[in-house]
Amino acid sequence: NRQILSPSPPLPPMNSDEVFGNHQDPLNPSGEVVSASTTTGKRPRKAEVASEENRGRKLEHSIDRKVEELRQMFDRHRGHRQLILLQDFPDPDALSSAWTYKLIAQQYDINCEIIYAGALSHQENIALVKLTGLPLQRWTLETAKTKDLSLYQGCVFIDNQGTTCHLTDLVVAAGIPIAAVIDHHSLQGEMNAEFVDLRSHIRATATIFAEYLQAGLLNLDGSISQHVKCATALMHGLRSDTNALRQAQEEDFLAAAYLSRFYDPQLLNAVLQSSRSKWVMDAIERSLKHRIVQNSFSIAGIGYLRYDDRDSIPQAADFLVTEENVHTAVVYGIVHDKDEEIEVVIGSLRTTKLTLDPDEFIKEAFGQDAQGRFFGGGRSQAGGFEIPVGFLSGENENNDYARLKWEVFDAQIKQKLMKLISPTDNPAYHH
Repeated sequence: NRQILSPSPPLPPMNSDEVFGNHQDPLNPSGEVVSASTTTGKRPRKAEVASEENRGRKLEHSIDRKVEELRQMFDRHRGHRQLILLQDFPDPDALSSAWTYKLIAQQYDINCEIIYAGALSHQENIALVKLTGLPLQRWTLETAKTKDLSLYQGCVFIDNQGTTCHLTDLVVAAGIPIAAVIDHHSLQGEMNAEFVDLRSHIRATATIFAEYLQAGLLNLDGSISQHVKCATALMHGLRSDTNALRQAQEEDFLAAAYLSRFYDPQLLNAVLQSSRSKWVMDAIERSLKHRIVQNSFSIAGIGYLRYDDRDSIPQAADFLVTEENVHTAVVYGIVHDKDEEIEVVIGSLRTTKLTLDPDEFIKEAFGQDAQGRFFGGGRSQAGGFEIPVGFLSGENENNDYARLKWEVFDAQIKQKLMKLISPTDNPAYHH
């Protein structure tokens, strides 16, 4: 049996990790009630100050407790080998957090390998790995089956809970115990893990790891190149998951302040200035050509894409949502994985509408599969979905068949979206 249940939506990476969360007022990201005295510039009452100090003490105590639990877990695993499993399409938050875990684990003589099953196709992710030398390995399902998994005494899920990783079933079936799950997404289901740190109120897993560093699990040294590069990766992960800090919470800002002592701004700038590939530009062009705009929603089906170009879908959605009089963009296409000989419809949502919850919207639009697993989900201002093509997969050499298949999926996705976007235009509304 799987040790992590109720899978989360398989979300395409968008370099700000499509996570679960509530929308908040950008002027008051903590979501806390602001008293009139505070907003008018008057001195806060003693009760308010005491309440804030008490909240701070509770938060500090909670972090200290988690750090101590993590230390104890590392102590129990001294000399072991562990696998760090990332989501199939890891983003900067996952990549940087996994690297940090690996460096901390080294202090306890624990050797970790960071693995993923999908692809790195977003230009910033590729640049991050190349420019920092981030130690990452791609294990397809077939590759993983050739590995001697008995060599590993533990596995770790970082920035995911095992439900967006194709390697989870294989690793768990091999009897490798789950040593840790560290994530900033909401709980996806019951877990049998030795150490769990889930904080859905925080915007980035990089923030959690920055707090581990501050607590002394690893003393960063600005004279050590690897530490500087890791701090830079964490800063990028934090930045991407908070929309360049525009959606950051207090903890995220404090983490960024700490990392600012060690990161390399020129290296981060080099990562951010990586060029868009021809395939991404092609996806954006197709999304512009095929988009329909209804009630300030822009919807675009862009046809077939190579597996390696999956990341072009969220980037096209990022582009469409910038159009005047559009607050939400949904872009999708059929992605073909030659290695696994499967096809999936992959889609991405972006929104600037604070009252639209991407998680609720996508789950309501596309529902669940036969096992009760949602086809998608999201977080504040972003979401994604992944729907298996199943029996209709392949045979795309036949142009007529490929065209008909696309038309069917395109029409069905638009129909499901329109039920929410413009219900009065749906025939079912009138019955």
